[in-house]
Order: sequence, then C-alpha cells, then structure tokens
Amino acid sequence: MMNMMKLSMYDIFYNCNTSTSMVMEQFHDYTMMFLTMIITFILIIFVRISTCKFTNYNFKDSMNLEIIWTILPMVILIFIAYPSLFYLYLFDLSINPTVLTKVFGAQWYWIYENFDNVEGNSYSSYPLSDLDLLKSKKYMMGWRLLETDTRMILPYLTEIQCLTTSLDVIHSFSIPGLGIKIDAIPGRLNSVNFQINHPGTYYGQCAEICGTGHSFMPICVEAI
Repeated sequence: MMNMMKLSMYDIFYNCNTSTSMVMEQFHDYTMMFLTMIITFILIIFVRISTCKFTNYNFKDSMNLEIIWTILPMVILIFIAYPSLFYLYLFDLSINPTVLTKVFGAQWYWIYENFDNVEGNSYSSYPLSDLDLLKSKKYMMGWRLLETDTRMILPYLTEIQCLTTSLDVIHSFSIPGLGIKIDAIPGRLNSVNFQINHPGTYYGQCAEICGTGHSFMPICVEAI
C-alpha cells in the first residue's frame, strides 16, 4: 500500500507542471468522490421508487430521514470546505521565495521584470507575426498566435513569487499549463506563488476582455 501511494504521488508530480496544479488536481479528485457518492445514492433511490408499485409512507413521512438528509449535506460541505480553505490560504503563503518577478499588463502586450540580488531586468513581450514565426529558428518555433518575440525566462524547481499589476485597463495573467490565473488591476498589486516542476515552454493568454487587441496578448514562459 505504501509503495502504491508513493507511486501515485510520483505520477501526480510527474504529470503536473506545478505544485499548484498538483494540489488542484488532488482537490478535484477528492471532491469528485463525494459527488459520485451523492449521485449514486440519488439514482438508487430514484430507481427504487420508480420501479416499486407500492407507496412507502414510512419513507415519505419519516422525521428521522428528514433530519438525516438535512444534517448529512452539512457534514459533506464541511469536509469539502476545510481542504478548500486550507489550499486557498496555502496558495497565498510565501515563506521565502527564491525568485521575484513582476508582470505589467498593457494594451496589448506584457512587460516583465526579473529581480535578482543586484539589479532588475525589464523587457517587453509582443506576439510574433506569422512571417516572423516562419523566419525564426526551429527550436524557437512555437504555436501560432501564442509565440512571443521575448519569452519570460524562469528557473524550474524553484519557488517563484509573481507580482502582477496593470498600466491601463484590467488584464489577467493566465497560464493554464501551470495552473496560474491572476488579475492585473491598475493601482493594485496582486501576488501568486508557484513552483515549476519540469523544464519546458508553457503558453497562456490574457483571460480578461481588455479591448480590441485582447486576443493578441499571448504569454510564453520558458522554464530552464
């Protein structure tokens, strides 16, 4: 049993790109277990009532059953709410991030700032046109409308704190492959912490309707 548990945890870590997405997948499976039990129970009761020719008044007018199916959903919600709140506060917990990066949303491109112990490095990221994508090197060729002229470079297996804001309207920094979605709001600084488990290239887009160029705000993160 312990070997199977270790194997399953290894598989989850290997298949998930970040610790955030790993926790989200575990919570999804945990919640689906309760959902499956509830749906199965309701289907069994529905089939039994619809196929039975007799009416069970003790079942319909039972005070004990009324108490049970009032208290039981409350208990199930408590079992779901506790890990949900625990993971919610865990995502906002930042003990000692190794890398600090800042993301500015603008119409319609992204500005990244990577900070180290000496100085910061700021650069802009624009989408690549089809012609520029065909002219680029083979190892730099990405997906159409998702590849950028400058990628956001981050180290993997390192705790990263990402600070996000906007220069004009509301944007949303979203990378589905990393389980990241954080709003970039003018005058407000939002923060998200994550750790990339594997090297590679991850793509995303602005997830907030920010204007006519909304569909041309790609995000390209390269973990090295």
